Formats: sequence, structure tokens, C-alpha cells
Amino acid sequence: MGKYDLISEYLQYFLDDEVRKTGMQNVVLGLSGGIDSAVVAVLAQRVFGDNLLCVKMPSHYSSQSSLDDADELCRDFKLNSITVSIEPMLKAYEELNLDMDNLRRGNLSARLRMSTLFDISAKHNALVLGTSNKSELMLGYGTLYGDLASALNPIGDLYKSEIYELAEHLGVTRSIIQKAPSADLWDGQSDEADLGYSYAKLDEALKYYVEDRLSKEEIVKRGCDESMFDMIVGRIFRNQFKRKMPLIAKLTSRTINHDFNYPRDITL
Repeated sequence: MGKYDLISEYLQYFLDDEVRKTGMQNVVLGLSGGIDSAVVAVLAQRVFGDNLLCVKMPSHYSSQSSLDDADELCRDFKLNSITVSIEPMLKAYEELNLDMDNLRRGNLSARLRMSTLFDISAKHNALVLGTSNKSELMLGYGTLYGDLASALNPIGDLYKSEIYELAEHLGVTRSIIQKAPSADLWDGQSDEADLGYSYAKLDEALKYYVEDRLSKEEIVKRGCDESMFDMIVGRIFRNQFKRKMPLIAKLTSRTINHDFNYPRDITL
């Protein structure tokens, strides 16, 4: 078996096993028209079939092409989907806060979508699947309690460049694979423009630093831009709080996430 045969098989097993442990059968995810949610949707459809619900949550900043791509993916893979617009909620808040900049607007959009998704999950007795990749998680390129929130994340240990390769393997819709990555959080928003570098370059440096544990000198010697590397390390350390559960002050002998990490699959 090839690399992505093994990865896709394992991720499907992961989804099936972890959802069954909860006693639930249904899962939901936010389908944006982007490559990350498309990959998770295709993997989840293989496991859960009609028990998967994809939720499209456009706003007045969403591009029509993203909506069209999400619709095409649903047709190609026979995905159950609904559309729940966050536009009324977002516009109402914007009217009360005329000084909002793009960062606040983007964070609010991401949190409105996740609030909507978790409400739908409660309605359908379902678990929310995450769609953040490892590049985003390491760089902190996501919104706490927004797109970073989920019950299970099958792709959080795959870099963005690997997501593209997995998407090719899964046969994800070509228009999704070929377009520039964007969360559609405001007009003209682009992931790589925000970060200042392409994911190919970022992932190369991230793998050297995170996986191979090379020093800055060794990484720069291999051709990575020094200023990009400094930005990466700064973001990794600055955004560590986004990768952790809320820190609890320790007062007792057994404290959650300190020395009481209760295994979920323990037999009572």
C-alpha cells in the first residue's frame, strides 16, 4: 500500500473507533469549499455515510466560487448537506461595532460558525469534526473556540502540503485542489497573504524544526529564509495557548490536565 492508502485507512479507523467510543453514530462538520474540510468530509463519508451532515455557513463575505465548490463536492460524493447563513448574526454585530477591523471580524465569523455547528450537533446528537491541519495548528493560524474547536480532528497531524496530496489521492473536486487557500473571513482574504509565505515553504521549514528538530543554523543552511524561520518560531511559541485546554490552577492532589488525565475508554 502507498503512503496515502495507509493514511486514509488509518484516519477512517480513527474516526470510526473514536466516535463509537462515545456511543454516538452521527457526525457534523463545517463545509467551506476549501481543501481541509473537503478532505475531512470525504473521509467521514466513507465511514459514516448518511450519518454525516455537512453544514455550509456562508456570510456576506463568502465568495460564490467557494459556495459552488462546496456544492460540487456534495454532488460528487453524495454528501448530505444543509446551508445555515451566519450573515444576519454577523451583520447585527457589525452594526453595533462600527470600528471592527478584519481580525475581529474574522474571529467573530469563525466563532459564529462554530457556535452554529455545535448547536446543530446537539440537535442531531452528533460529534463535531475538526478541519484544522498541522501547519495551521503549529502557526496558531486559527481562531480559539472558532475553527480550532471540535470533538475530533482527523487531519491535525498532516501539514497543509500533505493535505493537498491526500486530496489528490481521495479524488477531491479539482476546483477545490487548484484554488488558493482562503477562509473567506473578509473580502479578498488569503491564507498565504496573511502568513507572508507559501505553505510549501512554510511546511518545509516546519518539518525541519518540528519533525527533524534541526537548529536554526541547520535549517537556514538548507536554504530556508531566515526571517521566515524567525516568524515561524515566534508564532509557534506565541500561540501555544491555542493548542492547550484552559490551564487550571492546581489546588488539590488530583487536578484535571495536571495529574488526572482520565482515559475515556476505561471500563467502569
